[in-house]
Amino acid sequence: MFELAPYLALYLILGLAAGFFAGLLGVGGGLIMVPVLISLFDRQGFASAYTIHLALGTSLAVIVLTAISSLRAHHAHGAVDWPTVRRITPGILAGTLAGSIAAAWLPDRGLKLFFTVFLFYAATQMLIGFRPPPSRQLPGWPGMTAAGGVIGMVSSWVGIGGGTMTVPFLTWCNTSLHRAIGTSSAIGLPIALAGTLGYMLSGQAVPGLPAAGIGFVYLPALAAIAVGSWLTAPVGARAAHRLPVGKLKKIFAGLLYLLGVRMAYGLFAG
Repeated sequence: MFELAPYLALYLILGLAAGFFAGLLGVGGGLIMVPVLISLFDRQGFASAYTIHLALGTSLAVIVLTAISSLRAHHAHGAVDWPTVRRITPGILAGTLAGSIAAAWLPDRGLKLFFTVFLFYAATQMLIGFRPPPSRQLPGWPGMTAAGGVIGMVSSWVGIGGGTMTVPFLTWCNTSLHRAIGTSSAIGLPIALAGTLGYMLSGQAVPGLPAAGIGFVYLPALAAIAVGSWLTAPVGARAAHRLPVGKLKKIFAGLLYLLGVRMAYGLFAG
């Protein structure tokens, strides 16, 4: 327990940072949590072949809790398009569950490379504020299921709630930005639930995982990060009304680039 204590403190600090940025900028904390968790799990001596799997599973488990809070806030403001949520959820569940279960058979290097590329994509999207121009309406059930499947699978491989992809997709389909963000927050919950379940199940038969976990979800990190993010997410949300969010998004994008470069260096220098 004494050996774990310093890491619990670091997990708590990570949760404080992830929660604040999530509340301030409306982005999921997974983009911060995953690379930091990989580093901390390496330092704890966990099997290197599965540190990214543990980081992804734990990140999605944290997002289950933060997504509920975000969903309630957006629903209270009438910003959630529930018919859209219902239509896209089957594809979201199928894609996220399939992706998280398949991740157990994917090499750690391949997953890390995929995550690194996505970090650069997310940073660039945030830096330039890219959103495709509205040009069409939401597709029918087949199209929504396919879109949900892709969003869910990618989210399961990068440990996020899907907003980085869901918001551009919805705005491209002529959903207002305010409503797209609110609806994306609701879609994040089934992504996180299915992803957590998938990583719990796919890690059951994997040898050498830490004892204080369920499959690829490491419970001490989950608890400490959840407490930290619960404390600071409301602070970040209040700060969003007083701070220059546009400039802060550029700073956050810079942080993501730095994390991406660090991940890439670890991949190609090792």
